[in-house]
Amino acid sequence: MSKDSPIGLDTILKQLGSFGRYNIVNYALLLFPIYLAGMYGSVFVFEASDINYRCQIPECESYNSSLWLTNAIPKEKDTLSKCTRYHFRENNVTGACDADSFDRDVIEKCQSFVYEDEDSAVRDFNLGCQNWKRTLVGSIHNAGLFISLPATGIISDKYGRRVALSIASLMNGIFGLARSFSPNYFTMVTLEFLEAALGAGAYSTAFVLAMELVGPKGRVFGNTLINAVYVLGLMTLSSLSWWFQSWRVLLRVIYAPACLVFSYLWILNESVRWLISKGRNYEAASILRKAAKMNKVEISEELLSPLYELDKKIDTDDGIKTAEENNVANKKSNLLQVIKSPIIRQRVFVCSFLWTTCTFVYYGLSINSVSLAGNKYVNFMLVGLVEIPANFICLLVLDRFGRKKTLIITYLLSACLCISLSFLPKDHKWWALILYLSGKFSITVAYSSVYIYVSEVFPTNARQSLLAVCSSLGRIGSTLAPLTPLLALYYQNLPSIFFGTMALVASFMVFSLPETINVPLPDTIEEAERISKTPKEYA
Repeated sequence: MSKDSPIGLDTILKQLGSFGRYNIVNYALLLFPIYLAGMYGSVFVFEASDINYRCQIPECESYNSSLWLTNAIPKEKDTLSKCTRYHFRENNVTGACDADSFDRDVIEKCQSFVYEDEDSAVRDFNLGCQNWKRTLVGSIHNAGLFISLPATGIISDKYGRRVALSIASLMNGIFGLARSFSPNYFTMVTLEFLEAALGAGAYSTAFVLAMELVGPKGRVFGNTLINAVYVLGLMTLSSLSWWFQSWRVLLRVIYAPACLVFSYLWILNESVRWLISKGRNYEAASILRKAAKMNKVEISEELLSPLYELDKKIDTDDGIKTAEENNVANKKSNLLQVIKSPIIRQRVFVCSFLWTTCTFVYYGLSINSVSLAGNKYVNFMLVGLVEIPANFICLLVLDRFGRKKTLIITYLLSACLCISLSFLPKDHKWWALILYLSGKFSITVAYSSVYIYVSEVFPTNARQSLLAVCSSLGRIGSTLAPLTPLLALYYQNLPSIFFGTMALVASFMVFSLPETINVPLPDTIEEAERISKTPKEYA
């Protein structure tokens, strides 16, 4: 038995093969909730999308012709104002809604609106000229992640990945479906928050389970596959939104399948690495034997025998303890060890900032893409589509150049591309789209790298809890991202400048982190700290 891993689990996983039949079946099961998460994370973009509307002019609406509109409504940037109108003269005699019927020196706020025949919560709940309410839907959704990610992480680390994934997915289904029947704005945003607060942890749980399913050599490919399926969910969301043209029908179609994931309580295998960390070694050995049988490989008894021995007794620095005693001791000390370790504290801080930057830029670019010139559904699909080659670039560069170099370069590139948008003339629409897609490409590579990096620098007995902490703090970015379209009302390129500045700072912070290429997943706090102290021994 090695020091690094008491039972040589990475050696067993290597012998099983990264993607045998067992891995493929379990990965297929995990990819389904990940595919759904791709839709759930951005559904608010189409649920409460901005639509065309104008001020209602009660005095003139009975006229069949719309020629009077220019007499009643002022222009802003060559288009009729959405939120203001001219004062209708009270002493108007003709009532013809001609130029003399309105006092152009007096501009009033609109009291009611006429909406075009486009479906959105903006029309259903009369949110005309209340952009803050429209963008708040996305912020409230992402604010729910501050609760769901740490709560799901705690449940996952204490009761198992399978339990956390099943419950979170069921919550997605229940509250997502309920939201489609919202009678008013308050009900919709309340259910939006509850769905995210209780169900958004499904993605991170499925991700951790997938990362623990394979050995070091299979993690990057597994991460690439996960991200590609997530992108497929994004593109499906845009396609379904375009097809149905009804946000209520859209919600019912995409959230109903989430309830099926609850069956994973009975059909999905628990994480072997988690079972071992909890001292449930007989269960772990049983799953490994099942995996070996499905993969048609033989696992030597020399590798499996420590699992049965550890179920009875575990050698520690304090003497021999039973697995149950050791498990209780670990539960009490995990959080204290994390708090006491300055190395882990620093990683949590830096990784949280990197995650914040990724979510802010990633979701910010996706959300603002619908305001680009052209079809909003096509633009959203293009911004999603560019993530597929970005994830395959991750597959090529992460294991070749390492995690640090990849993160530094992609953050820096993303910063340059986003800031460049602010210097581009307005009439260069195609160049703007190219820079926009390139910026999304680079931040996607960074986001994919951060996900896999964070799963590699924290120990098994606290991995999802710490990943949840980083992800939760990182959701500050995704919470603020839906509000960035409001910045464009003051200066069109202000969102891009914010995105670029954040990415530039993040690129410098990566220098303080250790390299984790080809490093076995640490199972204890000590092993996690050792990555920083002696990184070369794993190369």
